[in-house]
Amino acid sequence: MKRIVTATVNNRAGVLNRITGLFTKRQFNIESITVGHSEVPGISRMTFVVQVDDDNKIEQLIKQLNKQIDVLKVNDITSQSYVARELVLIKVLANAQTRSEINGILDPFRASVIDVSKESLVVQVTGESEKVEALIDLLSPYGIKELARTGLTAFTRGTKQKAVTDIKHYTLIK
Repeated sequence: MKRIVTATVNNRAGVLNRITGLFTKRQFNIESITVGHSEVPGISRMTFVVQVDDDNKIEQLIKQLNKQIDVLKVNDITSQSYVARELVLIKVLANAQTRSEINGILDPFRASVIDVSKESLVVQVTGESEKVEALIDLLSPYGIKELARTGLTAFTRGTKQKAVTDIKHYTLIK
């Protein structure tokens, strides 16, 4: 089963390496991982999509992540109400005859053309993974030259969780 896990971590050198090393050591396959700055300076948010066999495995993963020094908070949001998006860039073959057809396909997906050359278009689309897959399927007959996906990034809806900005930072220096 697919699980979506979010983690807030200190933005320090080597944190990503230690966390992915933990996944490797425990033999978890990461389907996608996204990392970026959060609303708090020095704190990053990670989103992992992993395949696990059962609930015990995900519980084990969360416990192991919580043991990491730079990990501040870990949450399996799969069963919660969440918002998730993915960004995809697709370079598709296009000539003068096929460009209008391709543009007709892009409109319902709210995708946009961000680069044009003689023989190709670069398309950008954001959204849920199913939407992205549907667009890729429709563009495949034209010939996809390159494809780059960011992976899923997500967080829960509403304000149930304690925000990272509510975390108190302590210091020994006066």
